[in-house]
Amino acid sequence: MSTKSIVAANNSTLSWSSSQGTTKREKIVYWTSTGIIAGIMLWSALNFAFNPNMKGAFAHFGLPNWFRIELTTAKILGVFALVTPRLPVLIKDFAYFGFAITLVSASVAHLTSGDPIWLPIAHSMFLISLVVSYLYYHKRLAKSETPFLKR
Repeated sequence: MSTKSIVAANNSTLSWSSSQGTTKREKIVYWTSTGIIAGIMLWSALNFAFNPNMKGAFAHFGLPNWFRIELTTAKILGVFALVTPRLPVLIKDFAYFGFAITLVSASVAHLTSGDPIWLPIAHSMFLISLVVSYLYYHKRLAKSETPFLKR
């Protein structure tokens, strides 16, 4: 194989991947926003599981202790779904939807219980990060060549 054919093959591969695949910027935005959500939800789940003060926090909202355990489990499973590649789209969509409900519900709970306003503001910022992650996930899906990942 001559040098010209190797260069031509490399150029066509590079141009194909940049025109068909996701850009570096899109990958950075997706993984940054997804990493923020995964980190916050994992930290929250671990806090719910191992911080004894969380029992009191759930009681403050009038929620039973079993809900704390259920929410911890759901958050860990949701983080797993978001960061695991090549899962079916429906599973990831359920994780996004569950996290959205969690963030909105947490904001409402804090607003109605008289907690400081910065708590719902923080939840809203994480909700924005979740929406960005969701939009870029589906943008990547639209450009994907893997039929398993498509709807």
